[in-house]
Amino acid sequence: MATFLYKLGRFAFRRRRFVALIWVALLAVAGVGAASSSAPAADSFSIPGTEAQRAFDLLDQRFPGVNADGATARVVFKAPEGESMKDPANKAAVERTVHALRSGSSQVDRVTDPYTARALSKDGRTAYAQVSYKVTGFELSDASKDALKDATEDGRDAGLTVETGGNALQAIPETGATEVIGIAISAVVLVITFGALIAAGLPLLTALIGVGIGVSTITALSSTLDLSSTTSTLATMIGLAVGIDYALFIVSRYRAEITEGREREEAAGRAVGTAGSAVVFAGLTVVIALVGLTVVNIPMLTKMGLAAAGTVVIAVLIALTLIPALLGFAGARALPRKARKTRKGSETDEARGPDTAAGERPNMGTRWARFVLRRPVAVLLTAVIGLGAVAIPAASLELGLPDDGSQPTDTTQRKAYDLLSDGFGAGVNGPLMLVVDGRDAHAGESVKSAAARVAKEVGGLDDVAVVTPPTFNKAGDTAMLNVVPKSKPSSTETEDLVHDIRSTTHGIAQDTGAKTLVTGTTAMNVDVSQKLNDALVPYLALVVGLAFLLLMVVFRSVLVPLKAALGFLLSVVAALGAVVAVFQWGWLSSVFGVEQTGPIMSMMPIFMVGVVFGLAMDYEVFLVTRMREAFVHGERPGEAVVTGFRHGARVVTAAAVIMISVFAGFIGSSDSMIKMIGFGLAIAVFFDAFLVRMAVVPAVLALLGRSAWWLPRWLQKLLPNVDVEGEGLRTQLAGTHAADGPDANTAREPARI
Repeated sequence: MATFLYKLGRFAFRRRRFVALIWVALLAVAGVGAASSSAPAADSFSIPGTEAQRAFDLLDQRFPGVNADGATARVVFKAPEGESMKDPANKAAVERTVHALRSGSSQVDRVTDPYTARALSKDGRTAYAQVSYKVTGFELSDASKDALKDATEDGRDAGLTVETGGNALQAIPETGATEVIGIAISAVVLVITFGALIAAGLPLLTALIGVGIGVSTITALSSTLDLSSTTSTLATMIGLAVGIDYALFIVSRYRAEITEGREREEAAGRAVGTAGSAVVFAGLTVVIALVGLTVVNIPMLTKMGLAAAGTVVIAVLIALTLIPALLGFAGARALPRKARKTRKGSETDEARGPDTAAGERPNMGTRWARFVLRRPVAVLLTAVIGLGAVAIPAASLELGLPDDGSQPTDTTQRKAYDLLSDGFGAGVNGPLMLVVDGRDAHAGESVKSAAARVAKEVGGLDDVAVVTPPTFNKAGDTAMLNVVPKSKPSSTETEDLVHDIRSTTHGIAQDTGAKTLVTGTTAMNVDVSQKLNDALVPYLALVVGLAFLLLMVVFRSVLVPLKAALGFLLSVVAALGAVVAVFQWGWLSSVFGVEQTGPIMSMMPIFMVGVVFGLAMDYEVFLVTRMREAFVHGERPGEAVVTGFRHGARVVTAAAVIMISVFAGFIGSSDSMIKMIGFGLAIAVFFDAFLVRMAVVPAVLALLGRSAWWLPRWLQKLLPNVDVEGEGLRTQLAGTHAADGPDANTAREPARI
């Protein structure tokens, strides 16, 4: 592989105009496709095979006009202190609003009148009108949204408090200025790392091009493949992070080869041949982790994983081709000013390189590695105990789906949520829907009698506030009931109620033959959590197993991949603990802009496992590959660890800071899910890069010694030799130079970067 990538790097350097033109053309085509595409698709959330989804599907079949997937809105009215919603003036204002809602848009399916639907609170001060649309939230036109907002003004003019909740007002998440700040921090880190604006700008430029192509392609295909706005946000997040990191490693290795005294084309080829091999395998681990999300069988999660994986593939291809091409355009300007002067003044001094300079002080990576080698047990215990302490809150993890209760307190959705809770009880914000299917009822049993029994027995359960009378379809074989819990939608009490209802209705089904299905947001959440829990072990086995095999091929070792996988599990559990502490317990919530604590998003654990595993393996590959390279060249195990840190610690540290800053930039998102993902990924990368890879890894390798690189002979014969360290490439180049004449460059060790 190293030989092929070496040739690819040299080709891209020589044909830089052709390579750059291809990538610019791809960006233009993707941009045109995105510009000509229709609006983003709805954030549909189907869970095949679950009871909640079967209920939705049954509603679509038996109640065609219900449109269970359509957008909804609740317009909540509250009378001033001392007044009632039954007062003639207030009632007239509400009726005018209801009329405006019905006539405001052709996309409106139906609007309930609070007075005929008995949607008045016991104290008479609060009422709400339910608006149902024919289309999903993201398919609503701006005119429909404006009509919804304008209809509330009449009530406000009459002195009422009027707020609107529901998914009809959902919008594409905004990240604000923090995303820009994250990119700015990345730029500063790159400038400090490289000491040259041109070299610092290349990773940023190529990452933006890669993200531009990836996100534009997602946007162009959003309607065709039903891709949501969250999909493109995730692709942007991961594409920026890995795009900058992969380019950083190629540029760093190129500068090291230049410092060795090699010509620029040769340096580009060797950089792609060596560091590029690590980029390919690091990218493969990320792609495996993201594509592996398909095993969960949640379409939304599958699409997010595949789209992000596609963006990672683009980032790898850009690092291998566009980076050497742009280095050809940059010339000597890719080097710091001091290095350019040195190169012009003395080729001999330059060829010595910084690590061979007489009396040079060891860099920070070298000093840290030597410290760990002297105290491996103390460092290992400190890191493991520290991560274990942070992981403790993960034991209290509660899963849920975001609703209006998780919105910022200044939004109309959150205000409507609070008004409904105050007026009708917390459960009204998350009603359960029961669908009674009587087509297979026993002889002599009718769906009406079965539905009446369901309403009676469910109404007698604890935590049930109201059960509405059943509504029947035209065929008279299916009934629909609404159950309003006493507890809020995200509470464990409501989750327990879902299980109680299903147990109760199962007994009724055995007696009557009429099956009852429970759905609604809370029921959907219960089913999602169960599905994700069931899929977690198979997913871990698949992803970790494939990555373990891949790392065995890369490192020619059994214990190094095992250590990498265990270290990852430690960092991801600690990251989940931090997420629980901030978003569920509320620790430091004001610092991260978390206005409402509550359950953690249901897909967060498995999503973090997938994404963080792939990213964690990046640092494992980049850092340990250098150690393996030194060990293969004859250094003792301890010396190899020091060499790996001397050459790679600075760049890995810069890459981690960049990735953390990019992910942290999404903490400012207006969407609670994106905010949680940004925080979780940022803290996970911090734990994995600085505690696991920088502390646990060298400590474990120091304790294992030579056995760390042990591989059974029979396995050596089975595993392919992909030459990630570039040993075959060096042998080939050495043979070429020996045939052409002596070349001092082939004998030099890599320089510190």
